[in-house]
Parts: sequence; structure tokens; C-alpha cells
Amino acid sequence: MKRECLTIIGTAHVSEESVNEVKDAIYEQHPEVVAIELDRGRYIKLKKQMMGIEEDEEISVTRIIKENKVGLFFTSTLLGYFQSKIGADLDVAPGSEMIGAIEASEDLGIPIALIDREINITLQRALNKMGFIEKMKFAYGLLASVIGIGDDEEDIDVEDLKNPDNLDELMEMFKDEAPSVHEVLVHERDAYLAGKIMNIPQDHVIAVVGAGHKPGIERYLDDPETLPNLRELEVIDEKKGIPWVKIFLAMIPILFVVIFFLAFFSGINITWNIYEFIVISMIMGFVGSILSGSKLVSAIVGGIVAPLTIIHPLLAAGWFSGLTEAKFRKVRQSDIKNLSKIESFKDLWHNNIFRILLVVIGTNLGVSIATLVILPSKVFIPLFMKIFGG
Repeated sequence: MKRECLTIIGTAHVSEESVNEVKDAIYEQHPEVVAIELDRGRYIKLKKQMMGIEEDEEISVTRIIKENKVGLFFTSTLLGYFQSKIGADLDVAPGSEMIGAIEASEDLGIPIALIDREINITLQRALNKMGFIEKMKFAYGLLASVIGIGDDEEDIDVEDLKNPDNLDELMEMFKDEAPSVHEVLVHERDAYLAGKIMNIPQDHVIAVVGAGHKPGIERYLDDPETLPNLRELEVIDEKKGIPWVKIFLAMIPILFVVIFFLAFFSGINITWNIYEFIVISMIMGFVGSILSGSKLVSAIVGGIVAPLTIIHPLLAAGWFSGLTEAKFRKVRQSDIKNLSKIESFKDLWHNNIFRILLVVIGTNLGVSIATLVILPSKVFIPLFMKIFGG
């Protein structure tokens, strides 16, 4: 790729003007390659959409929970909701400018280069970089936007989002609220997109990317020595540093077991304490699940496994209640598409995706309250005082 023969078109992903701009540029310039900000999975999905192929396959929530990818699924689903929602409001389907680029390229017989990183790698890297507080703020911000908290009802001109001054302000706000997400979704992808463009062997290239990435891509292309190794940007790294929260949570069940053993070897009758531990755990698992709107069977399962999951730090009661709930609430591709029609919490309540995730979270919350508040005060602190003669 020759830098002087490269045209980068920064688009708003739900803009009719962007669609026309992309098509006009391709027809006028007739480049050797059209590079688009898509990975293979999203490209195939758009191609099926172009051919009118409607898919409504069942989504395996069971697999998502078993593979501990609830956070990844939750994040990608909500981000997809925002694009679909904005597109529905503007009567422009998300990805229309990419479809326009594909149509014009195929019409002229021009090869297409897919230059974006696989979406699940991007989201997983972002989640791995986020701390606990940042994850909570990010999740709250996403959910608040879905149910309309803090919505000022102002109309947004999507074309204004392509204005460099507006983009800088938007990116700075995003950086302040979620610096780890900003690093992965913006800076890393700027580098990845720039590297992929540079690796295109043909000279004359038109690259169609989101307007927010255009300035960063141009900086890397103007100074290619600063580009990181693309392979390193495709690796899903584990979180660096000491996972203090995980260590703390793992120490709690260990401490519980130690107190039971110390009491037993001190000759204290712990039969009633064990009964209390089991009953309180089961009640809180059941209550957390049922209050989150689960089926009765799911709540019973969550309650039954709660005592075991408290003393086993690698298990969570919400996984079991969520897996049970998924048997009753089948999730399909159409459930994700219908997210764009959600206007309120009431609408969200009737969405199977949200309901299953809510059961997982609610059950775990109930068990966490038992673990951190009720059991220590009712069982383990009194037992500890008996052991040491308090």
C-alpha cells in the first residue's frame, strides 16, 4: 500500500450520508482494494443480511455460563443493542456503510480486505484490563442507558459525530469514564487497523473505518515505527497484577472451614452451627434467585447448591440457577435483534437474555450477602468467640 494512494473514509456507523460517501468514493476512484472495518464473523453476518437470509438459531446460554463468558456475552449484547437502537431511530441499519462498500466493490469486481480484529478478542481484552470498580461503573452506564436513566431526550445529529472536534471531546469523556475500555476499543484498534492497512500489498486502497479511528490510524501510518506487533494485539492476556479481590473471596471459605475445624478439635459441638450454615446459605440462594424473577425450580437449584459454592471458590450458585433457567427460557438470535425495540425496564423484563443473566446475578448476590454478612455474624464470629474463650 502506498501512503499517497490511500483514502481513509471516516464514517458514522448508522448514517445514510456515510453510505453515499463510501459508494461515491469507490465508484469515482475505482481502487485496487477496499479495506473495511469488519472481522470475518461480522462480514459473513452482513453478507447473509444482504442476501435476505434470516437466521434465528438458538444461542447456547448453557455453554456461555459453563465457559464463564457471561460478562463477555453481556457486554457484546448491550453494545450491539446501542448500535441497533440508534439505527432504528434513524431508520438506518447498523453497518449500512459497510454494506454499501461491499456492494460497490462487488459491482466493480474490487477485492475486499477485512481489517478489524475479531470482536470477541477485543471485548475479552477490554474486560481483562478492567478493574472491579471500572467494571461496575461500565455495567451501570450500559444498563442505565438501556432503561433510560439520565436520558436528556436530546436529539443527536449522527453526522456531527464525524466532526474531529466533537470526536476528541467524546473520546476524552470515554477515556475518563473507562480508561481500560478506551485503551482496547480505541488505541489498540487504531493500531490494529493501521497495521492491517499497511500490510495490503496493492497500492491504491480505500479504507472504510469508523470516524473515531481515522485520526489514530493516520498517526500510525505517518509514524509506522510506533506500530506494535499485531500478533500481540490478538492475544487474550490474563489480567496482570495481584488479583486481590479474588484472593479475598477465596480466603473467606477457607476461613470458614478453618473455624469449623478449630471448633471441632476444641471439643465444641458444631452440629447446630453446620445446620445454620446450610440453612442460611440455602435460603439466601433461593431468595436471591426468586427475587430476580427466576422459575421456582431454578431458585430451588440455586438454594441447594449454595452451601457447596460458598466453600468452593471456583463455583458460583448463579451458574446453576442460570443454567436451570436457560432450560425454560430459550434464547434465539431474534432475542438479540429485538433488543433495539426495548424502551423501558418493562420491555427488558420480557427479554429472555436479560432474565437469565438477572437470575445468575441475583442468585450470586443473595449468596454473597450470606457469605459476607449473615454467616459471619450469625455463625462464624460467635463460634470464633467460643473457640478463644470470648
